[in-house]
Amino acid sequence: SLERAAGLLDLSPAETSAMGLTRATLPLAVTPYYARLLDPKNPAQPLRRMVLPSCWEAVRAPGEADDPLGEDGHSPVPGLVHRYPNRVLFLVTDFCSTYCRYCTRSRQMGGVAVGGVPVGGASVTGAGRQDSLRARWQKGLDYIARTPEVEDVLLSGGDPLTMPDEALDWLLTRLRAIKHVRIVRIGTKVPAVLPMRITPALTRMLKKHHPLWMSLHFAHPDELTDDTRRACARLADAGIPLGSQTVLLSGVNDDPGVLGHLFQGLLSLRVRPYYLYQCDPISGSAHFRTPAARGVEMLRALRGRLSGYALPTFVIDAPGGGGKIPLAPDYTLGYSGSDLLLQNYAGGTYRYPDPAGAAVKSVPGLVMVPKANKGAA
Repeated sequence: SLERAAGLLDLSPAETSAMGLTRATLPLAVTPYYARLLDPKNPAQPLRRMVLPSCWEAVRAPGEADDPLGEDGHSPVPGLVHRYPNRVLFLVTDFCSTYCRYCTRSRQMGGVAVGGVPVGGASVTGAGRQDSLRARWQKGLDYIARTPEVEDVLLSGGDPLTMPDEALDWLLTRLRAIKHVRIVRIGTKVPAVLPMRITPALTRMLKKHHPLWMSLHFAHPDELTDDTRRACARLADAGIPLGSQTVLLSGVNDDPGVLGHLFQGLLSLRVRPYYLYQCDPISGSAHFRTPAARGVEMLRALRGRLSGYALPTFVIDAPGGGGKIPLAPDYTLGYSGSDLLLQNYAGGTYRYPDPAGAAVKSVPGLVMVPKANKGAA
C-alpha cells in the first residue's frame, strides 16, 4: 500500500502519483528483505526503480503489447507454452514474492487467472484450491506425456520457488515419471529477493529430482548480498547447476562497470552468467528499454576484461514468438588476400590464415577488404 511504502521510504511526488496508477495486473509487492536493500532517500536508486511503479507504466509506446512474445498463441493447454520443438515453458504459478516492473508476464501476475484458474501463492494453501491447481498442472503433464519430442521442461510463472515444498515435489515427481523428459529447469528470482526461502529442506527435496538446473534472475550487483551468497551456496552444494539471466535496463545496469561487477560477482557465487536480455516491449516499458545496440556495446566493452565464463549471450526474444535471437559484436574485418583480419578486444588487428574461407567467402557477414587496405595489419 501507499501508506506502508511511505513508512519505509521517502517517496518522491512521482512515486506517490505512480502508486495510484498501478496497473491491476501488476501490483506493488516487495519482500521485507528486499525492501531493506532499497535506499530510502534516493528515488533513482537502481533497485528502487526496478520494484516501485512509475507513471511511465501508463504510457503505451508504439510496438508494445501485453503479450509481446506471443506466448498465448503458442499455448496448446492453459499455462504451457510450446515454442521450441524439444522444450516447453510450464507456467506453474502467477505469484512472485516481489514484482519487477519490467515483467514480461505482468498481464498474468498477482492473482490474475492463467488459463481461467487462479494459481497464485494462496492457491496452494487450502485443500480445495490445491486440488484445483493440481488439476491445471495435470493438463500440462498430460500434454508433455503425449508429446515425446519434449525433452526439456522449464518451470516458471510467476516464481515456482514461492510454492510450498510439497507442491513442488509433487510436480517434479510427476515430471520425472515421464520417460522422455530428460532435463527439468526452474526459473526463479527467489535467491535475490527472498534468499531465506532456500532452506536445507528445500535443497534436500530438489536433489531427489536430478538432473535439475536453475536459472536465477539478477539485475544489479547490489542484489549480491551475504544472504544471497548463502542461498546460492546451498543450491550449488546440492549439485544444481546455476545460470543467471539479466535484463538490460536503462538507468539500472546499462553501464559496463555495473554489468562487469554483477557478472564477476555471480561467478564468485558459482552462478554462470547465461543470458543478457534486451528488455521485452511489454506495455509501459519504454522507460526501461535501451537501444539494442547498447547491449552489443556492453559485451564489446567487457570482452577481454572478464573471463569468458562471466560473459553471457546477449539476446532479443523476438516479438510474436520468434524465440531468442543472439546479437554479438563483430570482430571480423574481412579478408586481406587469403588472411582473415580479426580485431581483438583492445582494438588490435590480427591475421588468421584462411585460404579456403577467402576463396568461398564462407564467414557469414564478411566483406572483402579493398585492395588499397591489403597492406594493413
